[in-house]
Amino acid sequence: MNPSEPQFLYMVLILPSLFGLTLIGEGLNKILKSEMAGIVSIIFGIIFIAVVIFAYLFLAGFIKI
Repeated sequence: MNPSEPQFLYMVLILPSLFGLTLIGEGLNKILKSEMAGIVSIIFGIIFIAVVIFAYLFLAGFIKI
């Protein structure tokens, strides 16, 4: 698979971003149900999305995206 193909972008950037958004949504749902474990899910979701953004910036330097 060539890194400049759309499938590569989808696999490396979009799917992990959706997973991070899912973690944030799950955390918000838990907080609305008065469960304090929701904060942990939100924190992990934000960290996950930050790693994806860092990976995008790292890949953009090497690959013409």
